[in-house]
Amino acid sequence: MDRTLVFVKPDGVQRRLIGRIISRLEDKGLRIVGLKMMRVDTALAERHYAEHKGKPFYEKLLKFVTAGPIVAMVIEGNDIVAVVRKMMGKTFGLEAEPGTIRGDFGAAKTFNLVHGSDSAASADREIGLYFRPEEILQYARSGDEWTFD
Repeated sequence: MDRTLVFVKPDGVQRRLIGRIISRLEDKGLRIVGLKMMRVDTALAERHYAEHKGKPFYEKLLKFVTAGPIVAMVIEGNDIVAVVRKMMGKTFGLEAEPGTIRGDFGAAKTFNLVHGSDSAASADREIGLYFRPEEILQYARSGDEWTFD
């Protein structure tokens, strides 16, 4: 089973979309194996977005993700990175397709509601930034045999 990091960004928390976003992930049949509300400090934001350092939007990105609490999740499923990224939609809500999280709830470029890892390697790295191993649970759900093949 594959894993990815997803988090509801400060704008999604402030807009009271946490439950609706989590519901979409669960409705898809995905398994949440780690979940917490937290604040991202500047040091964590810099580690998370290190690949963007020096780009014109970097400082604005750090300011945005540290502006308020987030809800971080470790999600499991088959081909999970691709599945979650498709569910999130294009980066900018104005361009995202209806039926996606950003397409249904997003109306801005800067405020894009959710983060999802962009590759399996990024997922492994990002999960390690936000979760200690003991915070990630292993469990089976009744019905998983009807969800994952």
